[in-house]
Amino acid sequence: MSGQFKRRALPPSSVSGILDRVLELIAQHFAWAQNPVVLARQTLAGVSNGMLLFLISCGLSLIFGVMRILNFAHGALFMLGALIAVSVGALIPDPVAGFVLALIGGATGLALIGAAIETTLLRRIYRAPHEMQLLLTFGLVFILGDAAKLIWGREEHSVTLPAILTGSAHAFGLVFPLYRLFLIAAGVVVAAALWLALYRTRWGIFIRAATMDRQMLAALGVDTRMLFTAVFALGAALAGLGGALAAPVVAVGPGLHVQVLIDAFAVVVIGGLGSVLGAFVAALLVGLVNAFGVLAFPGLAVVLTFACMAIVLIVRPRGLLGIAE
Repeated sequence: MSGQFKRRALPPSSVSGILDRVLELIAQHFAWAQNPVVLARQTLAGVSNGMLLFLISCGLSLIFGVMRILNFAHGALFMLGALIAVSVGALIPDPVAGFVLALIGGATGLALIGAAIETTLLRRIYRAPHEMQLLLTFGLVFILGDAAKLIWGREEHSVTLPAILTGSAHAFGLVFPLYRLFLIAAGVVVAAALWLALYRTRWGIFIRAATMDRQMLAALGVDTRMLFTAVFALGAALAGLGGALAAPVVAVGPGLHVQVLIDAFAVVVIGGLGSVLGAFVAALLVGLVNAFGVLAFPGLAVVLTFACMAIVLIVRPRGLLGIAE
């Protein structure tokens, strides 16, 4: 047997050649890892994109956790928030006031739209099969998309940034856009506010109870109808705020909601359906994977998010912080 293994074994020269080739490929794909400026820039870019993904997906995760509805129209709500921000910002001549009111208008407008959708449409089908809920929210994608085309047209729009958020920050040889740093700060503030609302208020107690047992919560006398309306309005407002914050850095127009919805669902699945904290962790993970993956494997940039999702689901089928029903 030992003789057979010796005859079949690769010669040392071949093994050395394979190792040299592997090391050459690693050096080729990860040469950037030796540059601390590149590492810092990509880390900030990944965190910035991750925070924007969190703003988009946290509302989607919150809605599913409480209402058990996969809202296919969430991307369309994000798009409407961006378009409302464009319109509000265009009405105000002062750049700073216009930008602030654009953020407020995007979040407030979508909160009202979300409340209207929940009370007039979703409330009627809570006891219906999941297929009906998916069909309704999928139909809303087309309705809201066509409404956006009728009101804002097919051209692309943007929101003007105030001077304080334009330009770049310079430190230790690193140059990074100021607005991207603002997005990181905005994401942290929203995440902290959500945590306080969910874990330090009576309303948050009701929401967390609804994610565990809605029937028992209703039996205790809580008005779950109003709770569901408030949760859907909050989820829509978060989507609108995300759209308003994204408006200065993305082309706002028809079709924006499609890619946004795909990324948001990927983040929610990776984090665990219904887990807002999971959405935060998953958004940062996806942002960093994309930021560094584009440098290491530029030809695979399109599939990096889905590869990350597949690996996480193989290891943890319920997502990073998902819990069993």
